[in-house]
Amino acid sequence: MPWWDLGSLSRLKNFSGLFQNKMQEVQLGSHTVRSHGMTVARTHMHDWVILMLLGLIVVILNVIHPFYRFVGKDMMTDLKYPLKSNTVPVWAIPMYAVALPIAIFFIVYFRRRDVYDLHHAILGLLFSVLITGVITDAIKDAVGRPRPDFFWRCFPDGKDVYDQLGNVVCHGKKSVIKEGHKSFPSGHTSCWGPYAYFQVLEESRSVTQAATIVNGSNVQVTEARVENQEDETSIHGCMGLSLAHNSGSALEELESGRR
Repeated sequence: MPWWDLGSLSRLKNFSGLFQNKMQEVQLGSHTVRSHGMTVARTHMHDWVILMLLGLIVVILNVIHPFYRFVGKDMMTDLKYPLKSNTVPVWAIPMYAVALPIAIFFIVYFRRRDVYDLHHAILGLLFSVLITGVITDAIKDAVGRPRPDFFWRCFPDGKDVYDQLGNVVCHGKKSVIKEGHKSFPSGHTSCWGPYAYFQVLEESRSVTQAATIVNGSNVQVTEARVENQEDETSIHGCMGLSLAHNSGSALEELESGRR
C-alpha cells in the first residue's frame, strides 16, 4: 500500500474515533444547563416574552373589577349559603400545579442531563397554567356571576339594602364583594385535562354509542327471527290440525258408506 494511502487511513481512523467520542458525550447527556442553557434561552426568547405578557394579563384581570350584574331581592334565595374560608387554600394551587411538577422535572433532569427536556417541560407547564388563567379570569370578569354566598359578602350583618331599581346596595368589604362576582367558571375545575384527553374520551363515547346501536339492532333482528319462527310453527301446527281433521272426516264418511 502506498504511503499516502496509509496517511489517509490513519486520518480516517482519528476522525472516526473523535466522532465516536462525541456521540458518547451526547448519549451520556452533554446538553446541560451550563453547556447549552444560554443557547436554549436565546432560541426560545420570544416564547418567554409571550409568557411574561400572559402573566401580566393575569395580574391585570385580577386587579380590575368584574362586571357587576343586576342582583335583585328575589335572587337572594339561592345566594344565602354560609360564607366560609376557601376549601382549597390559595397557596396550594401554585404549589401543586406549578412548583411540584417543576421539582419533578428537575429530578428527571439530574438523571438524564438534558436541558432541552427540562426547558420544554417547564415552558409547556407555564404556558398551560397562564393560558388557562387568562381564559378563566377573562370569563369571570365578563360574566360577573354572583357566588352562592353573595348575600353574606354583600350584607355581612344580614341586613339587605336595595336601590329604587331593586338592585343590591352592598355595604361589605370591597375586596370580598369583588370576589363575590367571580362564580363562573370555577377556577379549580377550568381546563383540568388536556384537549387530547377530552378528544379520546369523546371518541370512546362515540365507539360505545355505536356498539350500543349495533347491539340493539342485533337484538331487534334476533327478536324478529324468533317471532317469524313462532309464526311459522303456529302456521304449521294449524295446517297439521286441519289435515288431521280432514282425514278424520274422510274416514268417518268411508265407514258410514260401508255400513
